[in-house]
Parts: sequence; structure tokens; C-alpha cells
Amino acid sequence: MAEKVYDWTGGAVLEPHSKKKHAVLRDYFRRYILARCPHPQQSVFRLAIVDGFAGGGEYLCGAPGSPIIFMEVLRNTLEEMNLYRANQGFKTIEIDCLLILNDANQGAHEQLKAICAPRHAEIIENHPNLHLNIAHINQKFEDAMPEILALINDAEHSNLLFNLDQCGHSKVSIRTITSLLSLSDSVEVFFTFAIEAFRAYLSADKTKNQVHLNGFDALEDLQLAIENGDLINKMEWLARTEKSLFNILRGCAKYVSPFSIHNPDGWRYWLMHFANRTKARQVYNDVLHDNCSHQAHFGRAGLNMLAYDPAREDGSLYLFDESARAQARDQLYDDIPRLIEKCGDVMEVEHFYAAAYNTTAAHSQDINAMMIENPDVKVLTESGGERRKPNTIKTSDIIQLDRQTSFFQTFGLEYKRKAK
Repeated sequence: MAEKVYDWTGGAVLEPHSKKKHAVLRDYFRRYILARCPHPQQSVFRLAIVDGFAGGGEYLCGAPGSPIIFMEVLRNTLEEMNLYRANQGFKTIEIDCLLILNDANQGAHEQLKAICAPRHAEIIENHPNLHLNIAHINQKFEDAMPEILALINDAEHSNLLFNLDQCGHSKVSIRTITSLLSLSDSVEVFFTFAIEAFRAYLSADKTKNQVHLNGFDALEDLQLAIENGDLINKMEWLARTEKSLFNILRGCAKYVSPFSIHNPDGWRYWLMHFANRTKARQVYNDVLHDNCSHQAHFGRAGLNMLAYDPAREDGSLYLFDESARAQARDQLYDDIPRLIEKCGDVMEVEHFYAAAYNTTAAHSQDINAMMIENPDVKVLTESGGERRKPNTIKTSDIIQLDRQTSFFQTFGLEYKRKAK
């Protein structure tokens, strides 16, 4: 099976999975900017964005591609922040952004430059607080890496966001993802993976299967998934693929979200998010829930979503909607005291988040709500006062396990959440 090539000059069709990716990307990028500019004293935010497979900028239907989405969100979110600051009597903030747009296709490259030019000119004329520099590159992504890194180094930006929306599975190596995420603590990567393109080269006959994922052996669980026939439309395929991808990619960053783009007709595309900061994972989890049914997880809920083993446990489809959140809250109610107990009986909330978000995609509101609702747990301020509302919890707070409850749990007794 050949990997798909978009006909940008003839008019690229915006497919449903791409539309869902763009919705998540647009929402997350806005929240990313807001999260990085929380202080009224901050006067400038500097970042570099690398769109490694930028495409032609506009689809046949007129919908914008990812480069235009980045430009629109930069402009609109900066206006949003400065309007709020003006109403509060705060000084305005500026954004200094380097936008690197690469595509190996010459036609897409030229079309993108033509589409970006008037939009860039409009920003320069009407939005003086947005300092946007655009660099266009026309190479294969891996070949373009030296030039991309040189541009980033010259700009001296440490906040880096990579959008690697490849067609297929083989244009970005896992080693490259790992190296990108080692550039700084403030690097994040979006990575698209077409599992069907990879799967087409798998054989049920292991003696004939010599597939490699850019230098990594074919995943054992995916091999098992095809031995009994075509499972791509079944839950088993989703569960095994997610587990396999998470296990092999979790070493790339502190936080890896390995969820499929939801398609009831078959799970063929994965949109992954890699980050080194807890806050980035927290925000991304919330975006998935607020764009429910765009991505899918099969397994367990609670704090150990990504530790699910389909060979040993029963799981269910988690679509990040309200019913899934209700299921997650029930599991979080039990999981939170267990995690605290593993560390003793007291943790800083910041450290609790760092541990919890490694293996959960639960909404931040649900995690905080179960901290407050569970009578086995107390959240205390730095001065010793007890938090009563989930939205008041701060990372500097202390989360404490009730000592008597901890004693009972040691002997296998647990409090269960009452049905609501």
C-alpha cells in the first residue's frame, strides 16, 4: 500500500480525520498561548513553531490548513489577551514568533507561500504586537532538520512546538522525535501516524514479516492483532495498537498521549501529543474532553488509563464525553488515595500531578473534584487550611491521606464512591 500523497495544486480534499485533527490543534494552540502567558507582569512571549508537513495552506473546500490555523490563532488569541488586560488595567503583551513551514512537495510549497503572503502582510499592518517571522523550506522533513535547528538557534527561542502531520508512518523516525523533545523542557510535538499504512506491510506469517517502524522492529502486539484476521474495525485492534504505541513511544517524552482519531468505521489514524511539562499534558487532556468524540481510547478509566493491558483486563471505549467522564470519576475516587499511599500519606499537589498525568487522560476538573469529594483525602493550603472547592486547588497545596483510612486500605479494605 503506497502512502497517500495530497494533490494540493489540484485541490486537496479535507477528510474527516483531518478536520478532527485541526479542531484539536486549534483549540489546544489557543490554550497553549494562554497557559504560557498567565502573569500580568509578562510583556512578551517568544516561541517557534515548526510545521514539518505544512501542505498547501488551503483545502479544496476553502478550509485552512495548519499553517493558517497557527497564524489565525496567534492573531486572535493575542487580541483576546490584550483586550482582557486593557479591561483589567494591565499592560499589553507582545508575541514574538518564528513560524517555520516545510513541505517536500514543490507545488504545495509554492501554493503555501502565495496563501501566507497576504495574511502575513495583514498581520504586519494591523497587529503591531504580533511579531511574526515566516521561513519557508522545501525539503523532506528529516533532510530539513539541520536548517530548521539553525533557524531556531539563531532566533534563540526555547518554547518550541512541532506539528508533524505526516501522510503514512515512515517520514519521521522515533529517534528524531526523541531528539526534538530533548532540545528543551518547553518542547511539544504533535505527531500523526497512519496505522493502516504501516499495517499493510505486516504479514500474519512471522517468517515473512520484516517490517520496521523507521528502525524499530514491528510491534509484537500489532502482529498478534492480525494473526486472527482483520481486526481494524474491532475494539481489540484499538486496544492493542494503543498499548503498543504507548509502550514504544513513552520513552520519547515525560508525557505521551497515544490516542486514535475516532472513526466508528475503523481506527486508522493516531494523533499523538508529546510534552515534557505536566501543565501541557493537563491542558491537552482537557482539550480532548472539550472536543469529545474526536479521539478514542480503549481500556480503563481513572489514573491508570495508559497502563491498561488488553490481554489481562476488560476495557471499554472511552470517547472523552460526559459518560466517559462519569466513569473516570468513579475510578479516580479509588485511584487517588492509592497513588498517595504509594508515596506515604502526604504529597505536594505538584508532585501528585506529575505522577498522575503520566498514565491518565482524565479531565483536570474530574481529578480535582475527586480529591475534594473523597473523605479519605484532604487538600491543605500552605498555611494548613483545608480546600473545599476543586477550582481553588493550587500546585503548592498538600494532598494528605487520612491516616485511619490508610490503615484500613493496607488490609485491603476500601471506601467506594456512592452512586450519584
